[in-house]
Amino acid sequence: MTQLDTDGAAPRLGRRRDHTRDADILDAALEVLAETGYDGMTIDMVAARAKAGKATVYRRWASKGDLVVDAIACMKKNDIDLEHLPDTGTLRGDLVAMIRPHAIQDGEKKLQVMAGITSMLARDPQLVDAVTAAIVEPRASLNRLFMRRAIERGEIPADTDVDTLALIVPSMTAYRVLILQKPVDREFLLSLIDGVLLPAVGLKP
Repeated sequence: MTQLDTDGAAPRLGRRRDHTRDADILDAALEVLAETGYDGMTIDMVAARAKAGKATVYRRWASKGDLVVDAIACMKKNDIDLEHLPDTGTLRGDLVAMIRPHAIQDGEKKLQVMAGITSMLARDPQLVDAVTAAIVEPRASLNRLFMRRAIERGEIPADTDVDTLALIVPSMTAYRVLILQKPVDREFLLSLIDGVLLPAVGLKP
């Protein structure tokens, strides 16, 4: 039986939140963040880019900071398909097989987002973990996986410092985009693999 309010009418239920636009809004937030940086970004900009009402955004996210944290976390979900990784039989073959146009573009976009939230990171150190998990860790974890495969088949020494070396390519890519402000292309990534990473694990390119 429906409970009546004091004037005898059935109470109105609150409007259910519509989450069908969440993906569009989060994508729009990342685009605006990469273009303007956190300080220049506004909810109005995000709503306009997503073709959503400002009230719709605020019903889902109480603040710009909350929206940015969720948008960054969402980046990790659409990253690497771990079920369909290359297994070429060599470390170089596996690394090179991951150099795809879409992956390069996605990586640059992530670094642009990282540049956009630099000011926010200074004010909210807890966000560092979210950024690392979404932007740095996916590629580093993939490099660790490939190097551990190489160790198991005896291609590289068992005492290889996998954790440190896994960060070489992501770190130098970040430096190129964020500091030098140069694009990342296949030639650059191959130069890191052949000129830095493979020699570091004792392999000739």
